Amino acid sequence: MNYPTELKYSKTHEWVRLEGDMAVVGITDYAQDALGDVVFVELPQVGRRVEAGAAVAVVESVKTASDIYAPLAGEVLEVNTALADKPELINQSPYGEGWIFKLRVDPAATTSLLSAAEYQALAESA
Repeated sequence: MNYPTELKYSKTHEWVRLEGDMAVVGITDYAQDALGDVVFVELPQVGRRVEAGAAVAVVESVKTASDIYAPLAGEVLEVNTALADKPELINQSPYGEGWIFKLRVDPAATTSLLSAAEYQALAESA
């Protein structure tokens, strides 16, 4: 499994890449592997305000459907519309082209997130 050290992670298997006051969010390599082949993504509404821990998107795979949670509170700024036609990007590039949404956040709020080492320990103990 791949756990990039420049990212932060949630206990619910989302990753966060901070870019100023914007957080790019996707699901981890561990999560996409557990889901199997992703066949559909229900994206959040741009402009929606979300609380940390709230379900904001759904990823459907050949195995199951899984809620995607907001790792931080904020406003949805952008969604990855490429996933509508190519949901498999989540499997192929979970930390790159497979990102799901972007939030405007308070960067100081990221203290609740896990480091790569902490997330790896959590994922490997599951």
